[in-house]
Amino acid sequence: MKTRIVSLLAVLTLSLVISGPAFAHHSMSMYDSSRETTFKATITQFDWANPHAQITFTASDEHGNIEKWVAEGPSPNRLANGGWSKESLKPGDQVTIVGNRNKNGSPTMRFEKVILPNGQELQGRRHYF
Repeated sequence: MKTRIVSLLAVLTLSLVISGPAFAHHSMSMYDSSRETTFKATITQFDWANPHAQITFTASDEHGNIEKWVAEGPSPNRLANGGWSKESLKPGDQVTIVGNRNKNGSPTMRFEKVILPNGQELQGRRHYF
């Protein structure tokens, strides 16, 4: 009987440890989805990594000051399904980034799409209506 209880506790503990990362995932409610913002941006870094790809870029504010921004997107797998690759963006690339700013005013956003200099649009997330 004692062995059975210890085994059950071990299985329960292991289940909690394995499922822990799933509970850590955050929602996108921190971004203002009611307003889109567009930046003429210079890519400084593109992180093709789970759980979310990230684009670090610089852009001028309304006074001409250069600001550093971080844009979060879907997972690399979802981006790859939409035509992206880890080579899609490189430091120095001049692009247009469209997305939703963080509600707290920090220089972070969720990107909806990136428009390359040749006019090609890379979708950050697909809209299903």
